[in-house]
Amino acid sequence: MQGKILIVDGISTNRIVLKVKLSAAFYHVVQAGSLAQALELVEDQKPDMILTAMNLPDGTAAELCAHLRENSKTAALPVLAIASSANLQGRLDTLHAGAFDVMNKPVNETLLLGRVRNMIRAQRTFAQWQMRDDTRCALGLSEAPSEFQRPATVSLIGTELGMLRGWVRELLPRMRAKYSVTLLGDAMAALNADTPPDAIVLALPDNAVQSDTCLRLISALRASAQTQDVALLVLQKTEESIVATAALDMGADDVMTGGFYGPELALRLDVLLKRKRQAAQLLQSVRMGLREAVNDPLTGLYNRRYAMPFIANLIERSATNQTSFAVIVADMDHFKRINDLYGHASGDAVLVETARRLRDAVRNSDVISRIGGEEFLIALPAADVTTARTVAHRICQAIGSTPFVIPGAAEPVQITISLGLAMSAASKHINTGRAETVDSLLDHADKALYAAKLQGRNRVNFSLTQASPAA
Repeated sequence: MQGKILIVDGISTNRIVLKVKLSAAFYHVVQAGSLAQALELVEDQKPDMILTAMNLPDGTAAELCAHLRENSKTAALPVLAIASSANLQGRLDTLHAGAFDVMNKPVNETLLLGRVRNMIRAQRTFAQWQMRDDTRCALGLSEAPSEFQRPATVSLIGTELGMLRGWVRELLPRMRAKYSVTLLGDAMAALNADTPPDAIVLALPDNAVQSDTCLRLISALRASAQTQDVALLVLQKTEESIVATAALDMGADDVMTGGFYGPELALRLDVLLKRKRQAAQLLQSVRMGLREAVNDPLTGLYNRRYAMPFIANLIERSATNQTSFAVIVADMDHFKRINDLYGHASGDAVLVETARRLRDAVRNSDVISRIGGEEFLIALPAADVTTARTVAHRICQAIGSTPFVIPGAAEPVQITISLGLAMSAASKHINTGRAETVDSLLDHADKALYAAKLQGRNRVNFSLTQASPAA
């Protein structure tokens, strides 16, 4: 099934007609005869969208939208209302309450199915980001910071500059935004030249050739990395269902049929921009959650969760390309004494400064992770033995050559680090004939680190001894 649709109408024959049309398009349909029943089915059936009559036995489509918006779990559920007759104020009230669109009877089946596809696609995209954000919150990761909401930028594109400027004059008192107008032929170059707008209103001309150009522009906008997320509303002078459906299928977020009407266009733009902001906030939140999931919060370095798959990938690439790489396991010497003598805040300060020095000592391509309290893992892609030894000794020198200025200490404190170095099996210096794994490679590096500890610390070791470390 392509999706689940809840049909809400007090007249059973209306529900049956819609169900036949939607079922033929492979949608799963559930039905409700009232607002109250619809709210129960939303909770129980969890539909992908709602298709409702404007007037219900116990309420209206606008009231249904209002009830859905009160619940965070259903606030983003798309609603498409169907009106028995044209009622401009009822249409605006329903759109203002949160409906995606209001279609008048008789409903064109082609446009209806196009609108349904568009709404379900938008809902599923939003739901995917919402699910990832819910997972991030469940893991206890912090909320994304709120941003100052600047006035939106809106670009109106069409074939007549005078008409577009007139529209801007009507929109200005209804919607606070920064507007620009662009001729259709100059649109793509203009949009790629500057920062893309937050929203685009694309006015479809009556001319069939120019109309085809507009549709191609929709595809180009969605294919461009710079404009793929712009809120895109297509405005038609006439209710041409095939063109409107094509626009929706090509990636338009909304289609307004019947020509320009300032109050409705401003309302639709405001709703689109709010949805885009919500999606952007979810995306930012998820990205932040991913960063928090793979980064150590104290030092900003990667953590073990990131490091292990990264090394596994290096092993795979190394086997394919026959290029060697190295790993270094580094452990700070006598770090417990720092915490005991000066306190944990001072210990944290040492770790932060150590991370900074590690970044300065390695190559740009190297990856540093904090994998324990005072233990670090450095992966060196495309490194031979000479390069790996050079980087390892540079790290040892960077830590041990300059004392640390830390809170709680009257004088700078001398701190050193021990390092164990291991090369990948692709190196000509190591050829065990066995399949290499992350665990086996890190085991070599750990044994080299243990040897460095036994040999007096503050050194690099490339030994594969089985010895255990000193305290």
